[in-house]
Amino acid sequence: QPFPARGVLSIICCKGILMLQVNLGGVVTIFRILMITKRWGGGEIFTMSADKEAPEAEGRNAYSYCAACGIAEIDNILLNECNHCKSVRYCGVKCQKEHRPWHKEECKKRVAELRDELLFKQPESSHHGDCPICCIPLSLDPRKATFFPCCSKVICNGCEYANLRREIGGSLQPKCLFCRLPRTALSQEIELNLMRRVEAKDPVATSKMGEIHYNEGDYDGALQCWEKAAELGNALAHFSLSMLYREGKGVKKDEKKMVFHLEEAAFDGFPAARYNLGVVEEEHGRMDRAVKHYIIG
Repeated sequence: QPFPARGVLSIICCKGILMLQVNLGGVVTIFRILMITKRWGGGEIFTMSADKEAPEAEGRNAYSYCAACGIAEIDNILLNECNHCKSVRYCGVKCQKEHRPWHKEECKKRVAELRDELLFKQPESSHHGDCPICCIPLSLDPRKATFFPCCSKVICNGCEYANLRREIGGSLQPKCLFCRLPRTALSQEIELNLMRRVEAKDPVATSKMGEIHYNEGDYDGALQCWEKAAELGNALAHFSLSMLYREGKGVKKDEKKMVFHLEEAAFDGFPAARYNLGVVEEEHGRMDRAVKHYIIG
């Protein structure tokens, strides 16, 4: 039988038994060689058991071989997995590039499946995280927590109230609960502290600076700050970017980018992002996906 366009045959030895390894586009099958029936000019014809894999090769799969050349991973040959789908491995960059045309579509499909698996998992907590003092999850209601620009920490009102009672009762100077710097009510000092945190690449402070630019009508400045904060993993920045792409403020309207940033925010447990994703899926008639988003949100 003629093999497909991309087929690699290899002879391997397992525990002293010769076997034929057939690699067809990353799908590896191993047959035991029963006997050599003819030799000619360096070539050989084999009689094989074509109905099942050799018992000694049980448990072997495509992940144990280079998807391009079919070489097995042994002591001096290490295989590196595909950076995107993680489902196949290669012995080198050359094999990976040669195999790319055959693997490209399957890779994209698997990447989408992996993203969906992660997307529809219930997050362990909300995007607010835990209070850094008492380690209790912060409320979704922003009025029940306090933001400290000196260290960019958000602390629950319970810890804030307990600290205020301690300071007032002991006639102590008001300080930040986390970094212990003196508090200030001056807007200039608050903005200066915020800028220091932005220079230190703090994602929360960078996102807050984006809000300031947005409220002032500086959409370009807001875009730059939110993009930096999003790169640092801030869920609120991803959600804010999705709003820019939805409304077309400072950027062109782009539904794909909007959905991408909504998904990134949803990964971190942002309820509003979940709701918006549900609305998008419902508008496209994908009610099964919309319901999942609504339930998780």
